[in-house]
Amino acid sequence: MSGAGGTAGTVVAVLLSLVSAAGYALAAVAQSRLASTSAGGRGALRRLLGRPQWWSAVGLNAAGALAHVAALHYGPLTLVQPLGALTLVAALPIGAYGAHRRVSRVEWRGALWTLAGLVGLVAVTGPVAPDEALDLRETLIVTSATLLLIALLASRGRGGAQTRGGGQGRERGGERGRGLGHATASGVASAAGSALTQTLTVALARDLPGGPTAWWQTALLALLIAAFAAGGLLLSQAAYRGGLAAPLAVVNLSNPAAAAVIGVALLGETFRAGPWGWAVAAVASLVAARGVVLLTTGLGTEATGDGTADGSVPTPREAAPSLDEAARLVVPDTLAGQEPLPEPVR
Repeated sequence: MSGAGGTAGTVVAVLLSLVSAAGYALAAVAQSRLASTSAGGRGALRRLLGRPQWWSAVGLNAAGALAHVAALHYGPLTLVQPLGALTLVAALPIGAYGAHRRVSRVEWRGALWTLAGLVGLVAVTGPVAPDEALDLRETLIVTSATLLLIALLASRGRGGAQTRGGGQGRERGGERGRGLGHATASGVASAAGSALTQTLTVALARDLPGGPTAWWQTALLALLIAAFAAGGLLLSQAAYRGGLAAPLAVVNLSNPAAAAVIGVALLGETFRAGPWGWAVAAVASLVAARGVVLLTTGLGTEATGDGTADGSVPTPREAAPSLDEAARLVVPDTLAGQEPLPEPVR
């Protein structure tokens, strides 16, 4: 496009990208709040599917995806994809507002570092050409590798749960590790689903590479796409038990990273600008990793709301009330004329 039409299309693409980022951010906040109030164990999935808040999050995710697709109709991928990274920036204040706290400086710095790295990574990642697709053998390779990686990350999360006996600090660290592992798995599942969606689109338009498309191949692709989409959503839900910001950052990073690996390994793609593109991608990955580390550091203040305005973490004396203070927090001193709670025996 050019002229007025090109300008109008760009404006529409930007607005739709912002709507998409807001939809994804609201969905992430809703999933995070749902994760903080949902019990695990047997029957957790059934209870989750029975909660209206879960379906609200699903609807917000779907709205974000539709707005993203519509934005790509009006604007180029090089514009729309980086704007999608604003999901993290939007989710921080929304989540903090719902938790009645302020976003700490550590979280803002982490978000900006992650955003810069993600934009740099997306900028040098070449988009998949419309006629590029995986053949049946490559589809099975991607599916098997993705399932294996998800299983490894999930088993790592279960192993982290065994560290709870070492104290509260170790328990918190195990929860963070499980959250980031599930977040990585969610991003990988979404990337695999995107690659298979591209293949299905090509299959519906023409034959798959390597021969005519059989009905069972199309049905298999549709089944795998649905499974990866549902799996990615449930994995992200599990990831948010460890907080919001860091898991959301990892989901947004692992998705394009895994998609780039699939594109380079199986579709003959490469980073833009040749060797310089690889160098930019490496630096962008390090910048984004720095941001995730900062966001992980800020998880303590994010989960409790006890952090100070500059992102510092309270001392143990400030963070944990004494026994009598804790009792008064649970039961007030006077309840319908009752006597105050006795002082605990020291």
